[in-house]
Amino acid sequence: MERDYLDLIEEYREEMINTLQELIAIKSIAAEPLGDAPFGAGVQEAFEYMLKKAKKEDFDTTNIDNYGGHIDFGGYLLDEAGEMIGTSDEIMGILCHLDVVPEGKDWDYDPFGGELVEDRIYGRGAIDDKGPTVAAFYAMKALKDAGVVPEKKVRMILGLDEETGWKGMDYYLKRVKQPDFGFTPDGDFPAIHGEMGILIFDLAKKIGKSSANAKGVALRTMTGGNAANMVADHARAVIKADSYDAIKEKLAEYRKSTGHQINAKGIGKNLEITTLGISSHGARPGKGLNAISIMMKFFEEINLQNEDVRDFIDFYNNHIGFDLCGESLGCGLADEPSGKLIFNVGMVNIDDESASVTINIRYPVTMNEELVYASILPAINKYNLGIVKKEHKAPIYLPKDDEMIKTLMAVYKKHTGDESCEPQIIGGGTYARACKNTIAFGADFPGEPELAHQKNEYITVPNLIKCARIYADAIFELAGGQLPKSVDEENRTNNLNDSV
Repeated sequence: MERDYLDLIEEYREEMINTLQELIAIKSIAAEPLGDAPFGAGVQEAFEYMLKKAKKEDFDTTNIDNYGGHIDFGGYLLDEAGEMIGTSDEIMGILCHLDVVPEGKDWDYDPFGGELVEDRIYGRGAIDDKGPTVAAFYAMKALKDAGVVPEKKVRMILGLDEETGWKGMDYYLKRVKQPDFGFTPDGDFPAIHGEMGILIFDLAKKIGKSSANAKGVALRTMTGGNAANMVADHARAVIKADSYDAIKEKLAEYRKSTGHQINAKGIGKNLEITTLGISSHGARPGKGLNAISIMMKFFEEINLQNEDVRDFIDFYNNHIGFDLCGESLGCGLADEPSGKLIFNVGMVNIDDESASVTINIRYPVTMNEELVYASILPAINKYNLGIVKKEHKAPIYLPKDDEMIKTLMAVYKKHTGDESCEPQIIGGGTYARACKNTIAFGADFPGEPELAHQKNEYITVPNLIKCARIYADAIFELAGGQLPKSVDEENRTNNLNDSV
């Protein structure tokens, strides 16, 4: 009797938990190249961990110069007796990533501890994207162990710098055959049929010297944020003035009137001001609170010595502030499929030579980057700012009636009972953009809290198991799984090994 691959996933429960805990414990934040590790030691360790795990389970693995790799399964054509009669050139991709964003601050649990607390596995990457990667891997294992033989090759691609620039994925895809279709477990359920365009750029201004007789407060430095695609959860400014009494009074009033977390303490002859916000993914800034915007709003009331610094802060408060749709800057674009543009400030850096903020925009699927940049020019030209373009990912879009979308929606509904759900368009950017006919499929379920890029990130064990079951059925349906009837599992394995 054929073993049910869905039942096998339940048997893997403890192994899946242990695997995810071990993977979370690897601090795989992309860093400077180190020897043969182009993305640093942590990312390399996570990559080698997954390849070793796959080899132990008798999957075929490939490493492309440590820039990325894959885990292969299936692609065999069988006759009715279970004998292999050919192979398929068609590849179904599952695009995952092993790198994570910086952990941020104020966790209640070790961000790299993988602690299991009341059915929650905590740690950076638990939901983005190590947990979903583990779920997809064990979905493949369950199918293989149950004797399922996909007609199309199933290829789990291990990306290594999804959070920081995709150089690894670009390098990898230039050296291997791209998947013909597939999904990435790095978004939301149900199926994602579109992703908004992504822009990352700096708005920058040179800072001239203050006049010799200038009076007021000197801003020494201002810094804040962790990454472009994260809502800044902290900011810090250091100022120098003849007296700090009035500034401390304004700070206390500001804190009381707004409820924002802002504090000050002396550092030698200087005063350090810090603000705390709430971290969130840059695609969902409304889930967070930007500490940079809190800081800038406070400085609106401070008499600063330097005219260029005053102008920069004035620009920020007039044309950015707490606006999450870009309307204040002139780029409040929208379309029917995807809704309004999404605007996030990820980082700030001001010193005595320059001032800059790093902007992360998600623009509607029917528009382009030229339109966005043209929309903001009037405001930035008024303040004599420059644009430093850093990254662009064009939007992707598949119609709701695409066959792959319909198949994945059917699988999702089968496992959740949610018959009213519809395919979605998201502001998030996933590896779906890297390959043709690829979309995001999970792993965030509707109604669950937003946890990616936030402190205390976690995945629940029930959701980890549910994801693996959904992915196993998705692979079976999309890759044309075969369950030979005339031979038992041991004979099927021997036949395949002999043929290969």
